[in-house]
Amino acid sequence: DGMGNLRVTKKGIRLEGISEFLLPLYVKEIHSRKDSPLVLQSDRNVTVNARNQRGQLTGQLTVGADAVEAQCKRFEVRASEGGKVLFSAAEDEIVIGADRLTVTGTEGAVFGHSVETPHVRAEPSQDLRLESPTRSLVMEAPRGVQVNAAAGDLKATCRKELHLQSTEGEIFLNADIIRLGNLPVGSFSASASSSPSSSAPRQTIYELCACPNGKLYLSPAGAGSTCQSSSNICLWS
Repeated sequence: DGMGNLRVTKKGIRLEGISEFLLPLYVKEIHSRKDSPLVLQSDRNVTVNARNQRGQLTGQLTVGADAVEAQCKRFEVRASEGGKVLFSAAEDEIVIGADRLTVTGTEGAVFGHSVETPHVRAEPSQDLRLESPTRSLVMEAPRGVQVNAAAGDLKATCRKELHLQSTEGEIFLNADIIRLGNLPVGSFSASASSSPSSSAPRQTIYELCACPNGKLYLSPAGAGSTCQSSSNICLWS
């Protein structure tokens, strides 16, 4: 009924122990024993090929010492229950179908080109930070971009210029208090008759002025506008 480790049974051929094949082996199915795994081992790599009726290679899976490579039109990883696609890769797109994608690397995720997503959020009780250390940060949407911090502060900082631009609408700031810090104060030259004495109260009320180029500055408030009297700020800008 066979020779050595090779046995011929009613269900096919049975091999016991470690077996080596020097020439190609053609079989329909390979099964292991119910109480043991199936091990395919090679001193170099293990390659599984799929061919069509004309013998042309249509898919290949190679397990090597340094990498596992798959060459095919579409590669899929499915869940054991329900068969849901967890990961699929094709030439034109890569799809991740898991309910949650976690990147544990310290450098995070790096995208060489644009990223399209309907929602970006941080972990609970964690801050969300969008940063571009050496270039610009651009967020675009055909119907608007919404940035919302429901339980914290919203902070935008840059090294050079921060542009708020609306081509067809308006820029609306709605808050109980709007503060503009570090604005320069123009030097208001009052007449001698109206010059304050040494015992005059300290100036605490200022007028907000704008230069033709849009630069804002403060001018000591008076009975009328004092922006023109302290417009030397515009000459320096």
